[in-house]
Amino acid sequence: MSDAAAIEVTDNPDQERYEIRSDGELAGFVTYKRRPGRIAFRHTEVDERFEGQGIGSQLVVHVLDAARAAGDAVVPICPFVRAYIERHSDYLDLVPADVREQLGIEGGESA
Repeated sequence: MSDAAAIEVTDNPDQERYEIRSDGELAGFVTYKRRPGRIAFRHTEVDERFEGQGIGSQLVVHVLDAARAAGDAVVPICPFVRAYIERHSDYLDLVPADVREQLGIEGGESA
């Protein structure tokens, strides 16, 4: 499809955030704090011009997949990331049991 935007997600460690761009334009980001073996996602923001296009979900999938690939445990402080994990229980294993208990995270059934 020629009208599909080119989406790119990059890590910007200097600002401690992953950024998502649509056709080269910053569309959103998720901030994080890293510790050895663990990454805490703190806040997700999508520019209002890109809301309703699935940008936030694409960003969260990317950062969770990156955490899995790095072998990092995830601490989803951000309500958007936490809700995504609750709706997509295939990511629930990234969140340590004690963190799930502290944050009240309950995963649904995997599809």
